[in-house]
Amino acid sequence: MLSATIVSTPYKIVLVLHILAAIIGFGSMMLNGVYASEARKRPGPEGGAIAEANYRVSWKIAMWFIYAIPVLGLALVGMSDKAWKFGQTWVWLALVLWLAVVGVAHGVHRPNIRRLDELIKSQNPDVAELERRERLAATMGAVMSVLVVASLVLMVFKPGAPGS
Repeated sequence: MLSATIVSTPYKIVLVLHILAAIIGFGSMMLNGVYASEARKRPGPEGGAIAEANYRVSWKIAMWFIYAIPVLGLALVGMSDKAWKFGQTWVWLALVLWLAVVGVAHGVHRPNIRRLDELIKSQNPDVAELERRERLAATMGAVMSVLVVASLVLMVFKPGAPGS
């Protein structure tokens, strides 16, 4: 791993990439509810197109940025010249929260969104199922948002780091 200090240019470049990956990846996911609401207002092919575009952006593009977040974060720990250590609470807890977000996203949210999109595209959707899946999508979106905000708080306040 490239050794650097937390004030070096290489470290700052990786930090910018880390933050950018989080903004693009999580930002896309956090707006899924907005797109779902817009798709719901436009039944049939128009709403289906919105839902399909959102799904493709979120799951085919944004997820790659989300996968890059811990890779870049771990690189930052390795590049920090021991300023940050894997045993510090904020580092390991951030990884746990990232795993929770990705687990919720793939285990619950993605399959639910896929089915919700099918219902939105349908000519005669099961309204009860549509409403149940919309509530689940909203709940999972809220859960993932809370986990992302908690991760952000960890990154800013760094509990367990020297001087915190």
